[in-house]
Amino acid sequence: MSLPGVKLSEITMPIDKSRLEVENNFNLDLFFELTPDLLCVAGFDGYFKKINPAVSKLLGYTEEELFSRPINEFVHPEDQDITQQNREKLFEDFPLLNFENRYITKSGEIVWLAWTSMPVNNEKMVYAIAKNITHKRKLEDDRNLLIADLTKINTDLKQLTFTASHDLRTPVGNLLSVFDLLDTSKIEDGETLEFIGILKTASESLKDTLNKYVDSLIQKETIQAHVEELDLEESLNVVRWSLSSLIKNSKAIFRIDFTQVKAIKFNKAYLESIFLNLITNSIKYAKPGVHPEISITSKRNNGVTQLVFRDNGQGFDMDKAQDKIFGFNQKFHDSLDSKGIGLYLVHSHITSLNGKISVKSKPNEGTEFTISFKD
Repeated sequence: MSLPGVKLSEITMPIDKSRLEVENNFNLDLFFELTPDLLCVAGFDGYFKKINPAVSKLLGYTEEELFSRPINEFVHPEDQDITQQNREKLFEDFPLLNFENRYITKSGEIVWLAWTSMPVNNEKMVYAIAKNITHKRKLEDDRNLLIADLTKINTDLKQLTFTASHDLRTPVGNLLSVFDLLDTSKIEDGETLEFIGILKTASESLKDTLNKYVDSLIQKETIQAHVEELDLEESLNVVRWSLSSLIKNSKAIFRIDFTQVKAIKFNKAYLESIFLNLITNSIKYAKPGVHPEISITSKRNNGVTQLVFRDNGQGFDMDKAQDKIFGFNQKFHDSLDSKGIGLYLVHSHITSLNGKISVKSKPNEGTEFTISFKD
């Protein structure tokens, strides 16, 4: 649509002229000078032709110094070959995107730069922008170093566990041999015979547990821990039998209810280790003068199988413990017998099979663990 007696060109021309005037008023050199990124124009001959102040500021050289020497002389010696190889691709009209290399400043500091370079063949020039990513690379190096350290620690711990589980079987085997050689027919005292029976049963249970740990470690090295359907009461009874002397001496009271869920799919050695560590902790950290009361129940909660383990022991301050509860070598009570490994193992067993564990506790009000298993 047009106005009567007025041509469209008469309307559009003033607008075009105005736009051109605005564009001509842009100070593009100011943009080039002020940007913190490194902007440069380099020739196919390998020399800088134009740079912005950010280049001189970062590298510490004057413009004259940067123009007088080949660019590759400012590159870290270990990166010069790969830089030259990528620069030659530019000559074949291939852009260089996100290429990272190191430069050495005049003061000897190493800086990391990430380059985006575009060749213009008819000009024999390369237009490039670089960002200083030294801080990012340092964070990556620190992270990789931390991962390497954690990997080594994990390997050492795994080797220690394997060695301890393997080597302890020999003295346990020797102890069982003594029981086999022992002629109990010559012992008339009934209480002594009972103690010998308990010791023999505990030794056999220890040997069986060590064998399972070794097998479990071997399985974990190859693929993953073996998972099978386990009867909760049977697994708990194995542990209670192995701890019968400790339980008897502590006069611990158990309240067990597995009516909602009788069996779970889990690793046998892991489940027994979880029961063992939680029970021994409840007895070890019972309130002075109070018999330990331990409740273990199973349930289904929103489609998830859970075990709830409660005791009436000393408990601990959750605010002070914070994220250290399941940490390695973390202790919350002054006990010479405490090594700070039990809860670490419990957490490791559960999470390694994609389960979860949460805890509630207050000083002198006991502790409650809720274990959620992955179906």
